[in-house]
Amino acid sequence: MLKRNDEKINGFLFVIVLPLLLFAMSYYGFESAYTRLKTSEKTPEFLFSSVYAYRVIPNYLSVYMTDMMYYLINGPFSFFKDFLSKNGTPFYHGLFLMNSVFFILCSLILNAIFKLKAGGFLLNLNAKRIIHLLSVFFIVITQYAPTNCDTIALFCYLAGIFFTLKYLHTQKNIFFYTLIILIVFSTFVRETACINIAFFAAVFFNLNDLKRGNYQIIWKIIPLVIAFIVPYLGLRALFIQEETTFVEGFYINRNFSSPFNLAGLLFAVIILYFIYRLCVDNENRTVFGKYLFFSIPYLLMITLVGLFWEVRLFLPLILTGIIIAYHQFKKISEI
Repeated sequence: MLKRNDEKINGFLFVIVLPLLLFAMSYYGFESAYTRLKTSEKTPEFLFSSVYAYRVIPNYLSVYMTDMMYYLINGPFSFFKDFLSKNGTPFYHGLFLMNSVFFILCSLILNAIFKLKAGGFLLNLNAKRIIHLLSVFFIVITQYAPTNCDTIALFCYLAGIFFTLKYLHTQKNIFFYTLIILIVFSTFVRETACINIAFFAAVFFNLNDLKRGNYQIIWKIIPLVIAFIVPYLGLRALFIQEETTFVEGFYINRNFSSPFNLAGLLFAVIILYFIYRLCVDNENRTVFGKYLFFSIPYLLMITLVGLFWEVRLFLPLILTGIIIAYHQFKKISEI
């Protein structure tokens, strides 16, 4: 009984408390040269224009959290007002609180994923904790460019991975239908909902099955695509404003001319290369290779309209690679 309690306490400290402390350090321990959100007194107007307007859920959560923090700072937490005012605004504190909640949820879902059919190395508890901590560190270091949508979107994406793997190992349709609903919901958070489709395809797609006339996987992927396309296009039909566009801008020239952006690209390439090397079994390498292939549209969009220096854009690929490298997949034939 005492040993079980110790395990629960250790799990709580490792999965929740330690990640939260690291997250707080990234928001309050040093100043980012990349953003000036700390000085924004209220929810910035740009969040409701351009490409950000389509991220409905995080935008309205930002407004709610800002109002709540303003009330707390000037009400119940008034004794703490001087300290909070020196270290940010109601918007920034609300952003930290909101992102912290979803960051902890990311840590919890990662812990659940690493317990699912863990491969050889992760069968050791200490090894599992090292990989978990590495994943948490990758999330934390990308917070030098904090946004109101990335952490929520990451949680939705990791939840999608969890449901995909549960469907793989149990073949229960409830996990497949839950994945469809999740993709619809997460499309209202951020466009990265589409790479849940890439992961699903990487796990289940097999070229040999198609050659034999088995098109079952195609019929499985179609509902996922519809679940993303319908709300994606619906939002763009609904928000018709002069300042609202499909993308914020095209940055391909800056991506291949700026030393910072080139450094971000090199970082992502090196990390993904080493993750591929971590895939010992052929099944894992096969899934990881297919995942990168099906993620090509996402990578092209990063190249065209994102900035490589914002390595948070590569974070879903990095975390997925770590998950794939240490997951025990069923026998998957070479494509």
